[in-house]
Amino acid sequence: MDLIFLPLPFVVALLLLILLAAMLRGDAGHKGNRPFLALVALCALQSIIVGLRWGYDVAGLGYVLPVVASCLPAFVLESFRNLSHREQAETGAVWIYASPPLSIVALILVSPGLVDIALILLFVGYALVLLNLSRTGPDALDEARLEGAGAAHRALLIAAASLCLSALVDLSVLLDFQWSKGANAALIVSSANLAGLLFLGLTAMVAARERAVPVSAAAADRASSTAEDRDILDRIDHLLADQKLARDENLTLSRLARRAGLPARQISAAVNRLARKNVSQYINDFRIAEACRLLRESDMSVTAAMLESGFQTKSNFNREFRRVTSLSPASWREKNRAAGRSEA
Repeated sequence: MDLIFLPLPFVVALLLLILLAAMLRGDAGHKGNRPFLALVALCALQSIIVGLRWGYDVAGLGYVLPVVASCLPAFVLESFRNLSHREQAETGAVWIYASPPLSIVALILVSPGLVDIALILLFVGYALVLLNLSRTGPDALDEARLEGAGAAHRALLIAAASLCLSALVDLSVLLDFQWSKGANAALIVSSANLAGLLFLGLTAMVAARERAVPVSAAAADRASSTAEDRDILDRIDHLLADQKLARDENLTLSRLARRAGLPARQISAAVNRLARKNVSQYINDFRIAEACRLLRESDMSVTAAMLESGFQTKSNFNREFRRVTSLSPASWREKNRAAGRSEA
């Protein structure tokens, strides 16, 4: 009995569709994360087209594939701009989506030999834009939950690297056609390029999970150009401690700025100058201090202290706890309680 040939791209497409279904069922499927969902769906579609083109030699799809591929960088950029409040005014522009595929269609009709070069420049160009978005660190993603802003920022960098990988694959295919008439093109596309698509899908899921649940009727930011850095931090500390804002699992820099009545950029600059860290680290330091107090003064479990201090995932809590104290929560509690007993 002959087995049905299943090209690797179809396997990647299946994995991406499973990933998409998981995102739709989970918290990442809410309205604010539509760009991430669209990105994963586009990656799955491209994998299917690659499988049909190179696995079953459907030659006509050779004209469709570069058009679909040209849509990918814009969706990647839009997805991560969705985590940046400062970029929201630009995200609705139709040309962000329309220009790349229209340009590729025009090249296919007029000068097909330039299509691969155009795709390489397109992928590298958008990768540079992503790197520019990331240049200020996790604070650039001020719509991401502060607890997970670091993970979202790492996903942004991986997405930029994936676009560069796609550009490198296109260059390899171009050179292969020049040197060996495409003898290795199928192997190249079915391995490295699909790895890039899978990386993009996984980073989209990671980043989408870190987007806070949107709030309704949010007040507009109010500038306060005369505020001093110390006053800003005092105001932030008041919100975190007295108003228990640190316990908000969906806390973002953008939301913190609205509650403080200050621009997010001003808060980020004040924290960077005075505390020598980004806002995500500053908030997590505050949460760890609260967790330490609870572990020292109460008998609640480590998990309960984690949730009470504002963390939602044990892995992130343990990582941040070790960053601040150099100990695990259980070891810290044992050490500090032993010190308290010896002093008594």
